[in-house]
Amino acid sequence: MHPATRRAIFRRLQAANPAPTTELLHTTPFELLVAVMLSAHTTDRSVNAATRNLFPVANTPAAVAALGVEGVKPYIKPVGLYNTKAKNLVGLAQQLLERHGGEVPATREELEALPGVGRKTANIILNMVFGETEIAVDTHIFRVANRTGLAPGPTPRAVEESLTLNTPAEFRRNAHHWLILHGRYICTARAPKCPSCIIRDLCEYKHKTPPAPKRAARRLPLPSRVRARPGRKR
Repeated sequence: MHPATRRAIFRRLQAANPAPTTELLHTTPFELLVAVMLSAHTTDRSVNAATRNLFPVANTPAAVAALGVEGVKPYIKPVGLYNTKAKNLVGLAQQLLERHGGEVPATREELEALPGVGRKTANIILNMVFGETEIAVDTHIFRVANRTGLAPGPTPRAVEESLTLNTPAEFRRNAHHWLILHGRYICTARAPKCPSCIIRDLCEYKHKTPPAPKRAARRLPLPSRVRARPGRKR
């Protein structure tokens, strides 16, 4: 893709959504870390349903550690793989207390050393909490980057490296949010909404969803002749 086209794509996404952010509910860095960790292999809606119950009870490392694995499980049942995630969440909370004074660490190495935290989660925390221009690649972004031609790649890591290298600097901080929202609501896995897409003329996808055929105007029946009332001359 030509650099000018790539810039034009991000310029349109920015104009449509100047201040994008995650749809995961959170108020603190720890809550965001928990929400992102829980979001693996499940929807943001399911995570928000779980954290609406969990965070009023336990939204700090100390409170989560105090609940323990069995205490956490009932709160996060809406998310997939909640048994494993409960173990990871309690282990993450304990490690934050033991090694980081209860604070979310600011380096990739320390983040990825936490239970249940991989590269994607670390990238999101580095971007949203610490202001770094990291781009986390999930299934939505992987699909959009390959379909549009923004950053084709065979693996999420390859797409991440291509996006990081080729996204203009002024758009890099918010690129993750624009692309994930575009993939979630417009460039969907099945039947992408190409006719309503704001970047459809810049996109290199060869199998765009065509506009719906126009329906012929329905012909209304002519009004029937009004019958004369009995005894009334016509």
